[in-house]
Amino acid sequence: MHDYQISILRELLFKPGARFRDMKKVDIPNDHFTFHVNQLIGQGYMEKKQGGYYLTTVGKEFANRMDTETLKIERQAKLDIAINAFRTGNGKTEFLIHKRLKEPFYGWYGTHSGKIRWGEFPIETAKREFLEETGLTGNFELKGIVHYQHIHKDGTFLEDKYFWIYWVENPTGELKTKVPEGENIWMTEEEFKRLDHVFASFEEMMEVKNAKSLVYIERVRYVDSY
Repeated sequence: MHDYQISILRELLFKPGARFRDMKKVDIPNDHFTFHVNQLIGQGYMEKKQGGYYLTTVGKEFANRMDTETLKIERQAKLDIAINAFRTGNGKTEFLIHKRLKEPFYGWYGTHSGKIRWGEFPIETAKREFLEETGLTGNFELKGIVHYQHIHKDGTFLEDKYFWIYWVENPTGELKTKVPEGENIWMTEEEFKRLDHVFASFEEMMEVKNAKSLVYIERVRYVDSY
């Protein structure tokens, strides 16, 4: 795939419904850029609707395997960290929830996560990602490893990820309420349970948190939206 086309897919990861000028981050004539847009539409990676451009399911799956820094395409299970942070005070407990504003799973809710970089230990990833995405720091406790597979209801295999799960109690610092990848919101248990489109239920989160020893869990999730 041409580098210009990969650049377009990257923009739509973060800006579903983007207009033509929003996607055009390369200095080429409009007719040349239009050619690449039409190529992606013709190949089924994106579509135009409601006044903007969107990734199709095929496009989301393809772009999700793309390293957004190197723009290279990956095809293997991903190694990630996930951070569940909570705070207690004034007689209540709140959990730090992340609303994803990036394709795929745009608009879904979960906790903070990030890819483990080459040569990086998971705890280093957790501390780096948490500070970058939230502005917070704290004491990280590894509670388990969860292998997630997301499969579309039509049978399409969407995601294959291993997460090192860390919990952080009463993190410190000034919270970033919004970052390019999404929004950060403190929520009570009741508020979290009312959410639709979550990556893990409250009960699944607590299963890992309350384990008496390090756990390993396999989870397969069938979804009707991506």
